[in-house]
Amino acid sequence: MAERDCNTAASTEAAAARILIVDDEDYIRNILSRWLGSEGYQCTPARDAEEALAILGEDDGYQLLISDIMMPGKSGINLLEEVRERFAGLAVIMATGLDKRDVAIRTLQLGAYGYVIKPFDKNELIISVAGALERRRLTVESRAYQERLRQEVRDRTADIRGREEEIALRLVSASEYRDEETGSHIRRMGAYSAALASALGWDSQTVDMIRVAAPMHDVGKIGVSDNLLLKPGRLTPEEFEKIKEHAVIGAKILGGSDIPLLQMATDIALYHHEKWDGSGYVHGLAGEEIPAAARIVAVADVYDALSNDRVYRKALPEEKVLAIMSQGRGSHFDPAVFDCFLELVPAFRDIREKGFLKCDN
Repeated sequence: MAERDCNTAASTEAAAARILIVDDEDYIRNILSRWLGSEGYQCTPARDAEEALAILGEDDGYQLLISDIMMPGKSGINLLEEVRERFAGLAVIMATGLDKRDVAIRTLQLGAYGYVIKPFDKNELIISVAGALERRRLTVESRAYQERLRQEVRDRTADIRGREEEIALRLVSASEYRDEETGSHIRRMGAYSAALASALGWDSQTVDMIRVAAPMHDVGKIGVSDNLLLKPGRLTPEEFEKIKEHAVIGAKILGGSDIPLLQMATDIALYHHEKWDGSGYVHGLAGEEIPAAARIVAVADVYDALSNDRVYRKALPEEKVLAIMSQGRGSHFDPAVFDCFLELVPAFRDIREKGFLKCDN
């Protein structure tokens, strides 16, 4: 009756489960293969840890490893450690002729699913195998469930980010009524800034945030007279002081929120005209006092301004744009951000010409 119960316990996994049996004794490998084979499991023998690792390296279809602890060369403990590192989805049962509590505890701490003592009892072994496979099944299902939850969070976050982006673009779209180029400029700014932030090692969520926040850098110009913004000639010092006010106006429009996206957008709006050497405006901040997002947008903004037509001049050739900007490395621009920008010039050119960053995939 006990053996029939064991058969029932194993039947759900037997049809698919593949087991790798590792022992330096032929008799042990043969008897375990015969016992477990009679339960429907597919068994593969290995003489030592090295052969077992070679088999696993060529075939990832095994669900369970049964390994002796005391073997020539790598011990079963060494094998267990390597398997846990390289084949995390594999269940492991350790076998030994020594009934030592400390050894058993150590194997379980290292991630073994079970521990059996020689000489083996057939029913006990089969129950241990069925239990390990069931535990593995539950672990695999749990991991899959957690991944589904993570994907749902990612999807939900993307949905929220899409809504935020739509709101942001609607907010800054007022500037498009002034001239078509301003509207194109704000769309390019998001792509430029995201490319730079990604190359600088920012995490994907923050890269996505600056992609949405950067287009709001000049939202404060909504409070500046068209006569100044669209003036074809050189501005007087008094007129330039008026233009500067757009940074403060933008920060007032965007500020006071506890939403990280708007907090970043506020920093960008207020500080993207600051310079690395402290000679910029509004507050004359220098170096790393300037928020990182604003330092990125500063480079992107100048590149786009020089590379495209403005009411007061025609676009400059890229060679001249880079020459002018290079003079500002360490004075106008954060040197690290600027050096990264130079490596991304082909990507920036692609964005400027197509309105987005071309991806090979």
